[in-house]
Amino acid sequence: MSRTRRTDEGHGKAGSMLSGIAVALGCVLFLGGFVWGAFVYQPYTVPTDSMTPTIGAGDRVLAQRIDGSVVKRGDVVVFQEATWGDMPMVKRVVGIGGDKVACCTDGKLTVNGKKIDERYLPSGKNASLTGIKTTTVPKGRLFLLGDERSGSLDSSVHLGDSENGSVERGAVQARVDAVAWPLNGMLAKPTGFEAMPGGISQPGPLKWMVYAVVGGAVLVLGGAAYGPISKRSRRSRTPRTEPVRA
Repeated sequence: MSRTRRTDEGHGKAGSMLSGIAVALGCVLFLGGFVWGAFVYQPYTVPTDSMTPTIGAGDRVLAQRIDGSVVKRGDVVVFQEATWGDMPMVKRVVGIGGDKVACCTDGKLTVNGKKIDERYLPSGKNASLTGIKTTTVPKGRLFLLGDERSGSLDSSVHLGDSENGSVERGAVQARVDAVAWPLNGMLAKPTGFEAMPGGISQPGPLKWMVYAVVGGAVLVLGGAAYGPISKRSRRSRTPRTEPVRA
């Protein structure tokens, strides 16, 4: 056996072993990413256009399962409140317990006297559509508005309730991180609340789950393709033997 052939066989065995490792690791990452996502996130279809343009009617969102105690201003949450209806709803938190919410100053929503720059509102419209008088959010509760405020059945509509239109934190089921369909991606940060006490929430681990799934798929495909590519490469390097003429 020639040295070249022995070298090729050695490289072939090492390559096969590495490709097997790549496929195994890829499967772990690919399946692990989906399983991780299933535990952390829940899909939800938004039935109305009260959150446009951030989320449209019929959009499929991915919402991270969280405890209502960690909700911050600016979060878009999925919640269910009996006095609001018998199905989960999606709204944006603009005030937490103790906040004074009002509308409007220079056409902007105010929280504790601070004008909020709400870049997520529909173009050409502003917070003045709510017409909210100064309202104090009860302790342990949340004040929620839709981004499309001209037609959103939110806290501004429930101001006559005993709790000033607020919702208890325990009613929150999840926090929306991204619009999965159509592929709009991660929600923009609500920067208008960033300078307020407590700041804003950071996105969940969704992007890392996507990296795991995509990376796993690349490893599986790359490892599976090694065998055919390696065989073709060895064939191209093997010299052809000319027939011996008498």
